[in-house]
Amino acid sequence: LGDGTNTRSNTPVTVTGITNAVAVSAGMEHSCALLADGTVECWGHNYYGQLGNGTNNDSNVPVPVTGITDATALSANGRHSCIVNDDGTVSCWGHNDYGELGNGTNTTSNTPVQVTGITDAVTVSIGAYHTCSLRSGGSIACWGANGYGRLGDGTMVNSNTPVTTTGIAAATAVAGGGSHTCALPGDGSIACWGFNNYGQLGNGTNVNFATPSTVSGITDAISVAPGDADTCALRDDGAVLCWGYNGSGQLGNGTTMNSNVPVVVAGYTGTGG
Repeated sequence: LGDGTNTRSNTPVTVTGITNAVAVSAGMEHSCALLADGTVECWGHNYYGQLGNGTNNDSNVPVPVTGITDATALSANGRHSCIVNDDGTVSCWGHNDYGELGNGTNTTSNTPVQVTGITDAVTVSIGAYHTCSLRSGGSIACWGANGYGRLGDGTMVNSNTPVTTTGIAAATAVAGGGSHTCALPGDGSIACWGFNNYGQLGNGTNVNFATPSTVSGITDAISVAPGDADTCALRDDGAVLCWGYNGSGQLGNGTTMNSNVPVVVAGYTGTGG
């Protein structure tokens, strides 16, 4: 929680020493903040170097990430973290057993390393053990673990350098979930790929897809947020829809039944009713 203690809290506590944050992102056991001056600070578990400060020591207060001075976007998830630099390159640090740092190795790093071959990144988004970046032309590049096809390149082979996601050329957003990935292709639809055991791809099946598959019935999405085994989207009329695993009610539709197609979250039906 970054408040200088190791005490759990069921109400918000203030992170120590940060007054100029512009973005924050939480991983499995760590968190990072992008500050207004382009630097990044992280706190929490650091066994894999996911805090990026050159050590593997946990910290309950924010520590500066080494060498980052011009970050424009940030993502943390799983056990690694990544940023977009203002020159369009991407830097990542932390766990790298599956190549999720994207630098051509499988060596974990406690300081930032540059992702190979990307100089036009707009955003970056991390899944559990994979990473994806939206590029300025609208294509998507992903790297890391590719079990179930979560990189979207038509294979299920891990890659420690970026590979291009098939069939998406004008995307406006990409977001990584646990073992799946989703994007906004730019026409109001949503495309997802990867693990689909609970229907988290939203295409009416429970079959894994190694290339993007269109989510059923959504033509006006403005954002998408994959979780571990579920996915939610916001439509332009204010409606929120979710699909996938629902064992704890995470689809918000008043049931605990999984759904492989989008269902409307209760109370968020949009202006269309």
